[in-house]
Amino acid sequence: MNRITAYIRQSLQEIYPPEEVKALSMLICCDMLGLDALDIYMGKDIILSECKQRELENIIFRLQKNEPIQYIRGVAEFCGRNFKVASGVLIPRPETAELVELIVEENSNARRLLDIGTGSGCIAISLDKKLPDAEVEAWDISEEALAIARKNNDALEARVRFLQRDVLADDWEKIPSFDVIVSNPPYVTEMEKNEMDANVLEWEPGLALFVPDEDPLRFYNRIVRLGSELLLPGGKLYFEINQVYGQETAHILEMNQYRDVRVIKDIFGKDRIVTANR
Repeated sequence: MNRITAYIRQSLQEIYPPEEVKALSMLICCDMLGLDALDIYMGKDIILSECKQRELENIIFRLQKNEPIQYIRGVAEFCGRNFKVASGVLIPRPETAELVELIVEENSNARRLLDIGTGSGCIAISLDKKLPDAEVEAWDISEEALAIARKNNDALEARVRFLQRDVLADDWEKIPSFDVIVSNPPYVTEMEKNEMDANVLEWEPGLALFVPDEDPLRFYNRIVRLGSELLLPGGKLYFEINQVYGQETAHILEMNQYRDVRVIKDIFGKDRIVTANR
């Protein structure tokens, strides 16, 4: 272990688990400071320039404040691509990548797809890249999120059409026009805040995370009704969900005459996706 990795680990060991500290150390050295990975593995002693030393100290300071490394880097990996992220959008999760893969697997012939609550645009852009013959539209209420999504759209040479819309309040002409609607809406209740890690609670946008305890399925209820009007016959609706409300979400779909309702577990064995046919 050289002096740089020793300094990183010593600075972070009281905050992060050992394996995470080890991973952060390599990421900081190789990806953010541009050091040679072999030199790091071999324990070669490296002298940083004054500029690089200041950069390292700033990274450590931000990590000690529980800021997610993805926000510090400004990018997060999702479905094999790097997406720009900042504190105005959620950091993409592996479970959400499972949702994308399921949609692609089941809808190779889909022509029109809609992503509601797009955030960084990771779902919509990934679908656009994986289904090149389809048209993808994406909505979000946050102008800050849409600005980031459009940057990702340009950087990744995607063709997604982004619109600012409040799915709870907006009323527009509802003409059935989508084969697939997907949404990963806010689903964390206020009472669940105590169970959340500080780097999520203190840094990721509450607008994209939280719903009232007394109405935890408000977005699902609205989008299910909206899907009844916007989905073409035989169209499909896909949700990422709070694991606590899998059966309740499925019941909403069944009560609104959706067919083939499924609750699907994620890689961690938790109810995470609900899907149905119109």
